[in-house]
Amino acid sequence: MNIFVCIKQVPDTTEVKFDPETGTLIRKGVPTIINPDDKAGLEAALQIKDQCGGTVTAICMGPLQADVALREAMAMGADEAYLISDRSFGGADTYATSWTIAAAIKKIGNYDLIITGRQAIDGDTAQVGPQIAEHLGLVNISYAEDIQLEEESIIVKRQYEDRYHLIKAKLPCLVTALSELNAPRYMTPGGILAAYEKEIQILTKADLALPDEEIGLKGSKTRVFKSYDKEAKGAGKVVDLDVQESVDWLIDKLEAKYII
Repeated sequence: MNIFVCIKQVPDTTEVKFDPETGTLIRKGVPTIINPDDKAGLEAALQIKDQCGGTVTAICMGPLQADVALREAMAMGADEAYLISDRSFGGADTYATSWTIAAAIKKIGNYDLIITGRQAIDGDTAQVGPQIAEHLGLVNISYAEDIQLEEESIIVKRQYEDRYHLIKAKLPCLVTALSELNAPRYMTPGGILAAYEKEIQILTKADLALPDEEIGLKGSKTRVFKSYDKEAKGAGKVVDLDVQESVDWLIDKLEAKYII
């Protein structure tokens, strides 16, 4: 069983602040972590490897500094790591990002299962995983809270509002994992030493043979018009009326705002 796990290095959002003037996150001095959903996906892959054998390959798209996240993945037990990094990939939206990652997966090849996180805590779109599956022509099962293998198929318990689905699909396929899927293992001292002795393979634009109009900002189908912090709500208004007067007063306010 050869499993590819897509991970992302993200700022620890518990320590991120917002710049109201520029409308951007203040990332300077903020520690980075492996995205929680992605880390759960990595743990799921490692558990499958423990049970069935095979290899786990960690893949990350980002700046060269993202090799720290890949080293952590290898210290946890991943066998190989690929970093997709090139200045021309900068500014990519989810479409251009997923297109680039899919191209890298095609180049690496030889996978039975691809696991990504449901969404990244610095974007919350939940789009990249399903888009990768679409680019690769794979079945996608999202919001996985349990994964089981059965011969050449996978059975996923999928979270769905107030219930869950049990979905069975033939391999290869792509699964997006929830952070609630499991509790990721810790790195071991030996694993850390081994991780820094391994080579991280870097894939650039030249390696993937992608044209400029399909990657980065040029290949993005969307643009962020404005970002802003959530504003505090103003103080409410208290009225001292009887029941019928209160109803009439509330209806008047709703009609004035064209809510009803």
